[in-house]
Amino acid sequence: MTLPNNDPKTVISSLRKNLGCPQDLFYSAANKVPLPIIERAEGVYLFGEDGKRYIDVSSGPVVSNIGHGNAHVADAMAAQAKRMDFAYSRTSRHRPNMELTARIAALAGPGYERVCLASGGSEAMEAALKFLRQYAVAKGQGSKRTIISCNPSYHGGTIGTLSITGDDALRPFLDGFSIPSEKIPAALTYRTPAGTDAEAYARQCADALDAKIRELGAENILCFVVEPVGGLSTGCNVPPDIFFNRVRDICTTHGVYLVYDEVLCGTGRTGKFLASHHYPEARPDIVVLAKGLGSGYTPLGAMLAPAAMVDELADLTGFNFSHTYNANPVTCAAGLAVLDVYEKEGLVKQAETRGAYLRAGLEALQKREPIIGDIRGRGMLMALEFVADPATKAILPAETNAVERIRTLGLAHGLMIYSRRTAGGKNGDWIMVSPPMTITEAECDDLVARLEETLVAFRGEVKDRLGLVL
Repeated sequence: MTLPNNDPKTVISSLRKNLGCPQDLFYSAANKVPLPIIERAEGVYLFGEDGKRYIDVSSGPVVSNIGHGNAHVADAMAAQAKRMDFAYSRTSRHRPNMELTARIAALAGPGYERVCLASGGSEAMEAALKFLRQYAVAKGQGSKRTIISCNPSYHGGTIGTLSITGDDALRPFLDGFSIPSEKIPAALTYRTPAGTDAEAYARQCADALDAKIRELGAENILCFVVEPVGGLSTGCNVPPDIFFNRVRDICTTHGVYLVYDEVLCGTGRTGKFLASHHYPEARPDIVVLAKGLGSGYTPLGAMLAPAAMVDELADLTGFNFSHTYNANPVTCAAGLAVLDVYEKEGLVKQAETRGAYLRAGLEALQKREPIIGDIRGRGMLMALEFVADPATKAILPAETNAVERIRTLGLAHGLMIYSRRTAGGKNGDWIMVSPPMTITEAECDDLVARLEETLVAFRGEVKDRLGLVL
């Protein structure tokens, strides 16, 4: 069908007259950001049906780590589908499953010898929580059922993972519908309470975990779930090392399992295969991966656990929860091919070096554009927070519709940006700057130049429309 124009309201009205729908018709009709129809993708670029080219600034939702249109991955998937399309993990074994999990475990290192595959991040996080609960029950610790997480945070889109996500906007939806986790403050680094710096606040947040465990009773706490590097909920917040070291000590002291949600920050994004590799003294008990593991070519997630725990549970009761597509052969073949690309192109190291190059370009832009209050993240996982005043860190007025307008203006300047206002904007406004790890220096320069044009246009628009000078 031919869509009338790029006005979101007009397009939605037209689409509603047809059978079926693009998935966005399920989302809020209040969305004002146009959604181009993408027909192909290559490298760091997405191409619309109208021929317009966009730099994939955020790798979709930070998933396309190895870039688009990789022939090696596509060929591996096709070859596996022709050879064997499906074999169920509860009734058979297959080599792609065995080879992929061995590769992941080797990259993860000691303590993560067992890998349970899943069809994405939410499912992998659910697997981690169910595994720990099953282990506790099998060990006669049935009272361990409470989960602690951070606010803000994000851990998935299932009912269970939404219940541990830290977003106050979810409260009406979850009220009486699920059991929310206990929350402690996230160790934010940019907006810290008055009189504290990032490290002092990190200590306070770790102390809050210790206090929460003591309040509820360690015998009742199953685990603490935390993102080593935040995603969209915190704008790539990176807590100081002291936070993770202290959290590890607290969890060990109280016998509480520590889970790192690396769905977004794992698989090389931070310059190491696991973000937890940055904290050798604070290794978690369980790691959850997804996104870059399949790099957009296939839905793929994984829970990493110690062999000692998995093998002991298998001898006691077994971890007997599974899904139909666990370890699908075609998915496993894609995962293996993705890891081939990581190795051949040295993408984990490149995330560190090319990420530093891109960050330098963004920092130079910040000096010219005071609307950029903070640049944070690690490796090729970054976010820009926008402010009305960099000196006071004042949040942009809601009427500027900052994220929506910057995304819309970005499209006009050839940028596809991922972001949305989280928690009603009370924590600020930011966009994800996390392009495919294959991006070149020239493409980084182009991205920064186009972003500058976008921000200049935004400031001009706000001045004309609202009379605000940013």
